[in-house]
This record gives sequence, structure tokens and C-alpha cells, in this order.
Amino acid sequence: MPPRLTPPEGAGTPPAMAEDPKPDSKAAREARLAAALRANLRRRKAQARGREVAQPSEPAPETEVPTSRPRPPETPSD
Repeated sequence: MPPRLTPPEGAGTPPAMAEDPKPDSKAAREARLAAALRANLRRRKAQARGREVAQPSEPAPETEVPTSRPRPPETPSD
């Protein structure tokens, strides 16, 4: 039987992560997320304003929805 090889000390398992590695990192993350949300809101508002300008003041009339069954397509007669 070949000899068993054992891994070096501490190999094979990653080090355990601390509960909160840096107390400031959570606050910094929240600040980044808040800034990103504000920027996103500004961008979406600008897009909505752009859509309002691009649309005519009076909406185009909608196409009529047929209330009866549509006619079958006509076949060419010879």
C-alpha cells in the first residue's frame, strides 16, 4: 500500500470569515448604495421627462378592436 499523503497544516479549508470584518465597511456600503439609488432616480426622472416631450400632447387614436370573428383569408380563384 502506498503511503498516505497528508495536506500541509491549514490547507483545504478557507479561513473563517469574521462576523463584521470592518465596521466602517457596512456604513460605506450603505452610503454607496444610497448614492446609487439617488443617481438612478435622477436618471429615471430625466428619462420620463424626455418621454413626455417626445410624445404628442394628444394621444393617437387606438385601432379598433374587432368585435366579431375575423373573416378567413380569401383564396385566389382561378
